[in-house]
Amino acid sequence: MKIRNPRTGEFDYELSENSAESVIAMADNARLNQKKWQLKSIDERVSVLKNWLESIKKYENEIAEQLAVDTSRKQIAKVEVKGIFGLLEAWFFRAPQLYNPPKERQSASCNTVQIGQQWVPYQLIGVISPWNFPLLLALIDTIPALLAGCSVLLKPSEVTPRFMDGLEKSIQEVPELNGVLKLVRGGAEAGKAVVQSVDAICFTGSVPTGKKIGAACAERFIPAFLELGGKDPAIVLDDADMQVATDAILRSAVGATGQACQSLERIYVDEKIYDEFVTIITNKSADVTLTTDPNKGQMGPLIFEKQAEKIQLQLDEAEVKGAKILTGGKVKNINGGLWCRPTVLINVDHSMQVMTEETFGPVIPIMAFKSDEEAITLANDSIFGLSASVFSKNKERALEIASQIEAGAISINDGSLTNKVFDAEKNSFKESGINGSRMGDSGFLRFFRKKAVLFQTAHPDTMSGFEEMQ
Repeated sequence: MKIRNPRTGEFDYELSENSAESVIAMADNARLNQKKWQLKSIDERVSVLKNWLESIKKYENEIAEQLAVDTSRKQIAKVEVKGIFGLLEAWFFRAPQLYNPPKERQSASCNTVQIGQQWVPYQLIGVISPWNFPLLLALIDTIPALLAGCSVLLKPSEVTPRFMDGLEKSIQEVPELNGVLKLVRGGAEAGKAVVQSVDAICFTGSVPTGKKIGAACAERFIPAFLELGGKDPAIVLDDADMQVATDAILRSAVGATGQACQSLERIYVDEKIYDEFVTIITNKSADVTLTTDPNKGQMGPLIFEKQAEKIQLQLDEAEVKGAKILTGGKVKNINGGLWCRPTVLINVDHSMQVMTEETFGPVIPIMAFKSDEEAITLANDSIFGLSASVFSKNKERALEIASQIEAGAISINDGSLTNKVFDAEKNSFKESGINGSRMGDSGFLRFFRKKAVLFQTAHPDTMSGFEEMQ
């Protein structure tokens, strides 16, 4: 499989795909090794992953360089690797605290029975991760699953796979981990083999693919933890701090070239401050620089050429329907890379795809609203419910609006805070996801099945107790 370099447009890397048969063999081996892994204490598993952390640090620069080529983001690639260090350290602290099956207690419904509980990890977890943050979104599910006592088949996206070379080296240096964490390389066929080989799936990606995986898991009667797309709204109230709102929205919408599920993709502004808001954010957007020179600039090229096509189609459709583009507006080929400047649109409405479908690019469509109620209605007029933002100097007013937005996480006076805060549990609403949250304590606890052990302390009931009433 030939892999495209997003900066040059050249297909300069070859990915050797795993066959379905090799994935099955990996799964069998991971299951065999999981039995011993599960028997380790939580502290022993933490110790193994601490050794892995030191191994990752050994290959830190190599992995970061591979990520930088995959995504054309030098600084973000370095931050992404450092973020894994923090993620591991956080779970080293929290997982042992959480692994605490309840003590034996008397049943409230039958006073002669004592209830014990055992926590049984799923034997084999499949993790299928996307292309936009290749390392972070590969390991955000993998790490707590391993600490819970599961083995993991990890299949990152075939769009940005280079980082697996460095990651594989770090895994191989920790023999106990090498047996329970297997990297799967390839595209859809390899992904299908993973789904058919595991006991539960963690998938991050698009809604259409997530629905297919969910259906396949339902057919096999295994759980699917799905973290899917978003079309996150921002509501800017008339008492908002204008500089705070425009800075946060711009960063959220165009940071990482807008290629994040929690990017703010539709902006609703009170009509009393609409003109001022549009002027300020347009000027700030125009000042954003591109990294066409890889040693300077703020925003890189689009990673995935198919997504670039979707972005341009949305912008073209919006223009045809009457939208006005104030900055940017075109995906351009510069030396083989696909670039889109921050694009501010006005005169938009919900008949346009740019206001209803996930864009995944540096696009900022802005609508005015007349009342708080209208803003809430517009924000909720979506099939998505991942996250949202509210901007107001009045905390109580902001919280009241947040309580009515149908989304799993609401940032107040900032945007996309879920890319910084991983310990606040949330559930995705609507088609943005389903089942246990990867955030907060649930990110660890969802990998256990609860087994009840019931101790009868009296003589068991006899058949005489079940005679039919005459």
